[in-house]
Amino acid sequence: MKLLKFTGIGLIALAATLAFKQPSKPVIYLIGDSTVHNNDKEQWGWGSIIGNYFDESKISVNNQAMAGRSTRTFIKENRWHRVDSMLKPGDYVLMQFGHNEGSKPDTNKAGYRGVLRGTGEETVELTWKDGVKETVHTYGWYLRKFIRETKAKGATPIVLSMIPRNQFKNGKVLRADSSYGKWAKEIAEQEKVAFVNLNGISADKYDKWGADSVKKFFPGDHTHTNKMGATVNAESVVEGIKANKSIALNKYLKK
Repeated sequence: MKLLKFTGIGLIALAATLAFKQPSKPVIYLIGDSTVHNNDKEQWGWGSIIGNYFDESKISVNNQAMAGRSTRTFIKENRWHRVDSMLKPGDYVLMQFGHNEGSKPDTNKAGYRGVLRGTGEETVELTWKDGVKETVHTYGWYLRKFIRETKAKGATPIVLSMIPRNQFKNGKVLRADSSYGKWAKEIAEQEKVAFVNLNGISADKYDKWGADSVKKFFPGDHTHTNKMGATVNAESVVEGIKANKSIALNKYLKK
């Protein structure tokens, strides 16, 4: 029997080859707005907390969300292109938008990030001052684009409804279940992907705790949470994942 002999350099080369062939661990990419990724000082997004609930020896979290972005501007500014270029089979994309979509889409500053309401195929054509034309779509259209392009890369899309704001009426927090939360769910169902009702899960907690307790999560306005509030929402995301055993991401959660 002939034994293979390796020099020191050969052993290093072999080790490097074996390391190269080992598959990299999957990544959870987060896309969204400031409620997912903030400055982590006074204001925190839940995306900065969520990694604490996963076994990061088996999976990593890459938070690509950016403050002030809507579904439309996340694409327009090539932020989605960056995420899409990094996606590989086995990865996950968690998407949560809705806080910045509400303005009428036009070429004024206020309309830069607005989208059309709903999930249909309606469009509006804009012409910017430099002559560049832009076709603006519905909220659902943009979500559908994220979902389909994630699937095309062999990755798994998961749609989340937006976190609830600190807005109460008659003792109950206002929900997004007749607007962006509803449309997010509809798109997830149409595209046959998992949906986490983050808005509803956190809103149930807010209703139970009451307005006086909930306001301590919102140091500056009714939308942006502090670290404590971000932790509540991160835990709601985890609860939503655990509630749906078909989400393969469950296997990476800490026991």
